Amino acid sequence: MRYFSLTALSLMFALSACVYEPEQFVESEKGENSNSNNSVTDMGTLYAVNDGKQICNPSVSQDSKNYPASMLWLNFGGTLKVKTPDSVYTTSKVVQHDRLSVSDTSGKVLWYLMRDTEAGDCQFQDPEWSTHPNYIVALRAFNSKGESGCKESDMDYGMFAVRMSDKKKFFFYDKEMSEFATPHLWVDADAEHDTTAADDTVEGFFGTDQVRLVYVNKKDEIVFVNYANGGTKSAKTLKKPSGVDGWMMDSPMISPDGNFVVYNMINSSMTGWKSYIQELSENSKPIEIEKSSGMISEPVQPRWFAYAERLFVMWTEFPQGSQFVNKNDLTEVSVQDGSAGRTAMREVSLVAGAPSDLAFAWTGDVVEIAPIPMIGGRSPDGRFVATGTNLGFLLELP
Repeated sequence: MRYFSLTALSLMFALSACVYEPEQFVESEKGENSNSNNSVTDMGTLYAVNDGKQICNPSVSQDSKNYPASMLWLNFGGTLKVKTPDSVYTTSKVVQHDRLSVSDTSGKVLWYLMRDTEAGDCQFQDPEWSTHPNYIVALRAFNSKGESGCKESDMDYGMFAVRMSDKKKFFFYDKEMSEFATPHLWVDADAEHDTTAADDTVEGFFGTDQVRLVYVNKKDEIVFVNYANGGTKSAKTLKKPSGVDGWMMDSPMISPDGNFVVYNMINSSMTGWKSYIQELSENSKPIEIEKSSGMISEPVQPRWFAYAERLFVMWTEFPQGSQFVNKNDLTEVSVQDGSAGRTAMREVSLVAGAPSDLAFAWTGDVVEIAPIPMIGGRSPDGRFVATGTNLGFLLELP
């Protein structure tokens, strides 16, 4: 997802994913790795992730077996406050966006990927758990001039998947990606990696050619790549919604069946937004997720949630005039009443390839998940929702 900074706004309203520097974390008097900020409430138990102002790009775990009660996140610079798995994962003198971390409600890091400085890695950007539990997609920055150092103006970006089981990478694009591409990856749920296969092909790396990728290009368009049907050479661009000229495209997320996306359109001040559902087809029309009675605002940060053959779209709502970059301490009782925003979902029925009037239908009413804003998705078992902008949290639902 994208985050603005005041500097970026002054420069032709440019966007930047997590480029602002938060306040550096200061050790609590309650001791290292304390979970003292955990909060038991009527809405569930709220766990502080990292217990400091260090979290962006939250993505709830899609692997409830190997990484339960966890989330993927990107760090800022300074000091991290987590339970480290080994001596490689340092917590002091951390460089901004130098690792991908998966940590749980106890503060323990269960999995991580450090940047490879020898390979020229400058930073990671826009990590997101794929629809398959064994894969994550992200961007990797490097110095486009081939020089040492990671000056922001000299950075170029590539886009890669990482296999969690062995931390091997597969690059979809080596360069010329936007820093704000916010990619998402769909992999056939039944795919199993063949350890004897070559990792330099899509089918070898993923165990299938049923792989689909979406991202936002430099023209603010959603690009759809189907690796079972031509791959990058046959990439398609989706039609953009009307009436939102000058707004930014953000965070396309592929549905569990691989046939649709949900995404944001956001104005330059981040105080206005709209969300859409759209089939992954060159001629498909965007369908706005409209605000209905009882909603605080237009929906933002839409995500899919599938459970027991049922499909939902979940989203966040914020009070009028707020930005969806939420920096509230959600353990404060004063913001647990919906005043900082809320998380909701609605069941939906989708039919790929159908006429537009039959392809989409809501099958239920809007249901509140929690009276706080959680933008990082819901775990496959339905137990946890995640969030993070400076402050990261996992909420265990009752």
